Amino acid sequence: MITTAVKLQPECWAEFREACVRCPMLQPDPAQRGRLLEIRDNLIARIAEAEREGWLGEVEGLQVDLAGAEEKLAQMERTATRTPIALGLPVVSATVPAPSPSNNLGHV
Repeated sequence: MITTAVKLQPECWAEFREACVRCPMLQPDPAQRGRLLEIRDNLIARIAEAEREGWLGEVEGLQVDLAGAEEKLAQMERTATRTPIALGLPVVSATVPAPSPSNNLGHV
């Protein structure tokens, strides 16, 4: 779901998935948008449960996770709507003289 230089083992993924959702350095995989929507919906349900039960600290932590999930979804939207920019190739002019030892500015 998330592209990262660090490979998480399967047993670690379940424990750290919310942390990964919050991490601003990780880029979401657009193919996993559905899974990220599931995580977001689950977080909303968990926030509602925590509010009903009066678990205020849990509510706060889950809201941070929810904000991260929503930001990852927004990143996916921005990425999907971007179009590549053609920068072109530099043009080398034949009239520019090649550097010579006498006009080399780097040496005195």
